Amino acid sequence: MKETLFAKAKEVRLNAYAPYSNFKVGAAILSENNKIYTCCNVENGAYPSGTCAEQGAISTMIAGGCKKIKEILIIGDSKNLVSPCGACRQRISEFSTKDTIVHIANLDGIQTTSNFDELLPINFMLRT
Repeated sequence: MKETLFAKAKEVRLNAYAPYSNFKVGAAILSENNKIYTCCNVENGAYPSGTCAEQGAISTMIAGGCKKIKEILIIGDSKNLVSPCGACRQRISEFSTKDTIVHIANLDGIQTTSNFDELLPINFMLRT
């Protein structure tokens, strides 16, 4: 499944609206119903009014009627890891479980995989 998420995130990232940073990001989510939801970053001249790829993918998942992330993959235009920002980590936390898998990729492929609790061990809303 992670290869499919990688392909979907890489593809949607091409649609990113990033005229200010020229840094395109894509995200793909596998939800609890085994559907894939994707989005890309959308910048805005009035920083920080833009939308992160993860934020958009989560919104699309919610609009599709799902509330749990099984896996998420984030890809960016960098040789370095493009880890979710703090706000997106909290957004992911809202819809994740202890078993949610996070893949972080660059254009060459998946660079790291962990469960969400490893990415954000102490989040704002502690899950039971």
